[in-house]
Amino acid sequence: MKILVLNSGSSSIKFQLFEMEDERVLASGLIEQIGEISGRATLKSSDAEPVTKVCGITDHQVGLEMMQEMLKEAGFGSFDAIGHRVVHGGEVFHVPTLIDDEVLQVIEGLSPLAPLHNPANAAGIRVAKSVNPTLPQVAVFDTAFHQTLPKHAYLYALPYELYEKADIRRYGFHGTSHAFVAQSAAEYLNQPPESLNLITLHLGNGASATAIKAGKSIDTSMGMTPLEGLVMGTRSGDLDPAILFYLARKYGMSIDELDQLLNKQSGLKGISGKNDLRSVTEAAASGDEQAKTAMAMMGYRIKKYIGAYTAALGRVDAIVFTGGIGEHSVEMRNLACEGLSDGLGIMLDPDKNSAYKRGVMELHSDQSRVKVLVVPTNEELEIARQTKMMITS
Repeated sequence: MKILVLNSGSSSIKFQLFEMEDERVLASGLIEQIGEISGRATLKSSDAEPVTKVCGITDHQVGLEMMQEMLKEAGFGSFDAIGHRVVHGGEVFHVPTLIDDEVLQVIEGLSPLAPLHNPANAAGIRVAKSVNPTLPQVAVFDTAFHQTLPKHAYLYALPYELYEKADIRRYGFHGTSHAFVAQSAAEYLNQPPESLNLITLHLGNGASATAIKAGKSIDTSMGMTPLEGLVMGTRSGDLDPAILFYLARKYGMSIDELDQLLNKQSGLKGISGKNDLRSVTEAAASGDEQAKTAMAMMGYRIKKYIGAYTAALGRVDAIVFTGGIGEHSVEMRNLACEGLSDGLGIMLDPDKNSAYKRGVMELHSDQSRVKVLVVPTNEELEIARQTKMMITS
């Protein structure tokens, strides 16, 4: 069985084609700069040199047709289903869902909760259905894994009618990643997910922590939007909301300006001037005090969430790092775990931490009561797996 996974953005379509018999990637690529004068389409496959085409790509319809033509030319002209990444499922979608016109309408109706993502996701689905009308298509939601949060964890302490009328609550994100690494960690530890309590840390330009009890998410750091929680590349994460009132009154900042400030100008970038942790790490190593502060802030916030989720879980079997930063930053893993040995029993082995290259690996010392793992994430494969589950069940 071959499954095509699509991640449709406002000006791009990322895709991967999987052979599900052995979960091998047959081809992958990116259609980008959709709607611009000069677009670009790239296809990579294991059997050939990468192919790039540069031309005008007026809309998602043209981009998807170009993608399928490139797949056909590479020998991958047919597949059995399409899995779509959809960022926000609200309270409606708890599991991957076969897409029909009604489902698509609901996804579009959830756009106010994810205005930058759901409209683009829906546009990709609509085009894919028009180009492939007979293929089963499945929506896999970033928020679905967190639908097991208990009410006391997902509600905000606001008037209850705001939850009832405006859907204001914690939804959480990166759900496909947290689900994938939790399952992979359980397989690595040779234990059923139901027997494990995990804290999974998806650390990249966007970052989130999740407390997973017996295979289910019981708390997560991102909230109604991906802004809440950890310090990120350009996002502030947690802060006193009264800061916004202060800035509006003192400097006359508008809602849009405050939105830009918190989402695009804060986080690592706001403190150090750089949003890429690799650049921040290099600057810190060269003595840049602001870069050192930015790293310390990010590490401290992760550490606080580890402590909070240890309390929420009661027992932690493993801390799981994933994402670009989680997998590659020796320094951030060290900052997140240092000082946790006496109280929480979490001890990194410095040599193992420094020697990590790729794949699933243990980084804890022999004296650690809690395992520390790095598990590379694969959200596209998780979407393919959930798509297969839906069309074969």
